[in-house]
Amino acid sequence: MKHLMLGALVLCVFAVSHAQVPRDSLYEATVQRGILEVYNLEFEKAERDFSVLVSLRPQHPAGHFFRAMITWWRITIDMDNRQYDDQFFVELDVVVRLCDSLLEVNPNDVDAIFFKGGAIGFEGRLRFHRDDWLAAANAGRKALPLVQQASELDPRNYDILLGTGIYNYYAEVIPNEYPFVKPLLLFIPSGDKKKGIEQLRLAAARARYASVETSYFLMQIYYSYERDYPKALEIARSLHERFPNNMMFHKYVGRCHVVMGNWPAAEETFREIGDRVQKSYRGYTPAVEREAIYYLGLCAMNARRFDFALQEWYRCDTLSRQLDVREPSGFMVMANLRIGMIYDLQGKRELAVQQYEKVRNMKEYKDSLVQAEKYLKTPYSE
Repeated sequence: MKHLMLGALVLCVFAVSHAQVPRDSLYEATVQRGILEVYNLEFEKAERDFSVLVSLRPQHPAGHFFRAMITWWRITIDMDNRQYDDQFFVELDVVVRLCDSLLEVNPNDVDAIFFKGGAIGFEGRLRFHRDDWLAAANAGRKALPLVQQASELDPRNYDILLGTGIYNYYAEVIPNEYPFVKPLLLFIPSGDKKKGIEQLRLAAARARYASVETSYFLMQIYYSYERDYPKALEIARSLHERFPNNMMFHKYVGRCHVVMGNWPAAEETFREIGDRVQKSYRGYTPAVEREAIYYLGLCAMNARRFDFALQEWYRCDTLSRQLDVREPSGFMVMANLRIGMIYDLQGKRELAVQQYEKVRNMKEYKDSLVQAEKYLKTPYSE
């Protein structure tokens, strides 16, 4: 999540390229249909539609950009899988080159400005996910003048508010949340969180092409930073109902129920997710299964079904040992901590201490070390 939000600050402001496409009925209908297919993870259908755009106007960046967005969502649904990275960068490079050709003819070509900014922004967004923060910040530096120019050329375009809204919000929030990133932002204008949310709400309601993407970011903002969980849940439900195959929206429904203490609804949601994993739905990966298992354990613990909770968290630990290549994930750390807590509740102090010792030897996640030290001294109690 941290990498996503850091990337959003500097880069997602430029992902406004949905705003400009050639205007004719066939092209417009194909774009709209393809965008919806991408969000519903129907990549093959979207590929056919966006290939039509490319064939209709091979020298225009729109079709090429939208095809790259298919690749972006292939990456998004399994961020640990890097097999599509090179393809994505190549596709974005094609977009930038086509835009540069248009800008040589007309420096104020709005289409070219939008799509070039979007391509650079998405390149940087992935660079952030891959921990290449300097390259990502450089992409943001190059793209910021483009979005400013686009705003001046087309100030009444609601799709642009996706970019300006995200920028205004994160430019104020991120330096406070992550002070270490401030040196990267020295030459970037300050933001306005309140204005950013207002712009995003307007774009979500009125944007022609970027309304779904705007809603997605609003949901994350309400969940992760504003902690307005009812609003986050409302958006997550709406997106999940509209795009039932998209596991990102599905997961947020469950996450919101968890933080709001809606345990029966949370358990139902994560059981649905687990069932889709078993049926090999697209995007419902082992990482998604691991998250579902963890939260099902939490639901069981709150219902005092301790044996089932232990079963789920041991499964979570096993999956984590397969998935966590570089270091223990938050799911591994917290599953082991909570196993210890349950053993304390069951009066199995020796087993509980073993778990807290494990957590103490793992990289800290939130306040995991503080809790482990606390329960090593005093057994956990409800």
